[in-house]
Amino acid sequence: MHFHQAADACLQAGYHAAQILAYTRSREVDDELILRSVSLEAARITQGQCSISPQQYLQLLGNALQALRSADSSFMLGQQMLPGHFGSVSHALLQAQSLRQALEILCAHSTRLCPLLRPRFSEGKDMAVLYWMNSYGAPSLHPAIVEMHMTAVVAMCRWLSGVRLPWRFCFNRSAARHTEQHEVHLGSELRFNCHLDAMLIATEYLDLPWPRGNALAASLALQQAQQEALLSDETPSLLNAVYDYLLTHIRGNPSLEQLAAAFAVSPASMKRYLAKEGTHFQAELDQVRTHVALYLFHSRHYDNEAVAMHLGFHDANNFRRSFKRWTGLTPSSLKENLTQDFPGLNFSVGI
Repeated sequence: MHFHQAADACLQAGYHAAQILAYTRSREVDDELILRSVSLEAARITQGQCSISPQQYLQLLGNALQALRSADSSFMLGQQMLPGHFGSVSHALLQAQSLRQALEILCAHSTRLCPLLRPRFSEGKDMAVLYWMNSYGAPSLHPAIVEMHMTAVVAMCRWLSGVRLPWRFCFNRSAARHTEQHEVHLGSELRFNCHLDAMLIATEYLDLPWPRGNALAASLALQQAQQEALLSDETPSLLNAVYDYLLTHIRGNPSLEQLAAAFAVSPASMKRYLAKEGTHFQAELDQVRTHVALYLFHSRHYDNEAVAMHLGFHDANNFRRSFKRWTGLTPSSLKENLTQDFPGLNFSVGI
């Protein structure tokens, strides 16, 4: 199974890194502060003459947020992200005929458009959800990265649709001390202490025609983007590849040894790889179990025993104890919260 790690130079510097430098320069921040500990020259980044690793991109972003010292920095950086200047895939976004097509393009080409977080799109009967998965281990930056990516989607959709869409937002974190910038850039429909970083919208908005949309231009741009994807290194990050494997095999109660064998590495190597990303096997397995349990409770209305059996637990009591360890809540408390956080939504995690 192919994957890349955070230290691999797999990103074009002329994309996101150059955008960070362009924004910090507009705020009169010295390049030296932004390039600290990155080991790259500003000219090579802005001219797209090199590749950088996700680790370097995260360092650039962290340096920028620290140098800017402003509550709106993550949101303002998000405003610059999409459709971006990523060649044919950006042209495809510019010509998207609807919200549905824009989100499908974003998810299909996330390695180029938003490498730090992987978006997943799912549609229920009344609500659709775009939820974001961490591609690399960066816990201290994660709240800012989520804010940046959500703002990018909101800003892009507002520009291309001509209206401000009624998104709702769920955050997998405790409530922010000050939500003024969230409300300015995202809106007032904010929920914290959820178990997904997600954006929700009524399905009726998915297929409304966008004024800038052009079917032929979008189709041609997507064909070119797909050809470019075949020629470039768009393998998933280790964390994304691990999530996909565990999700596919969750009913079989996958082990570290099985995961390592699927990736053609030793269990010791897999543990080392995950540690470099700031995580470990049990944390990744628990995350997938949590997401699957959310789906089964809410979309299929399973009871505790059925969810326990689906996840490979032979004892419902053991499942309840494990579930509280994963989420901090009992299944009954979480189901009550789900009704408030995701009303009318039947989201799928791909199982």
